[in-house]
Amino acid sequence: MSRVSTIKMTARQFLELGEDPPGVRLELVDGEIAVSPSPIPEHSRVVTELATLLNAYVAKQRLGVILIDVDTIFGEHDVLRPDIFYFSKARTRLIGPKAIEGPPDLCIEVISPSSVGFDRKEKFELYASGKVKHYWIVDPRQRTLEAYSLRRGKYAGRVRGSGSDVVKLPPFPKLSIPLNKLWWPKGGFR
Repeated sequence: MSRVSTIKMTARQFLELGEDPPGVRLELVDGEIAVSPSPIPEHSRVVTELATLLNAYVAKQRLGVILIDVDTIFGEHDVLRPDIFYFSKARTRLIGPKAIEGPPDLCIEVISPSSVGFDRKEKFELYASGKVKHYWIVDPRQRTLEAYSLRRGKYAGRVRGSGSDVVKLPPFPKLSIPLNKLWWPKGGFR
């Protein structure tokens, strides 16, 4: 993840840029454009599997909406793109025509080799200050999922699963998530 801006940009200015150039993903962090490479196949698989599982549950229970990789405004100078996120039915009004205009109930980041520090530190702090109630960090290389809940403006109550654990995490305490379905096969797909 690298920053390329020289002038502090607003969220509205950033959204006027349009779609990302091929091969990169752009986000706005404290008014600076942050550039990261496109996700690797392992990352894409985890996002697809987890989003599919969550979407089926949320749709069946009529709880709200699951979205992936959409510009989400967190403040005047911050536009992030959570890998997966959830809005409860009562909060879907924040889903705008071009971007998400307020904090999701849940943000999920799948760590890539280039995003470890950004997802664990900067996004951790930005999501907490942005009032995202729940934050999950998925690490495909370590085969772990960590879930945090916002309490008094800070993330606490870490719940962690790994390997082939089956976890139940807020905000979906009745949903069993078999982690072994998320991971890239040890020998790959060959």
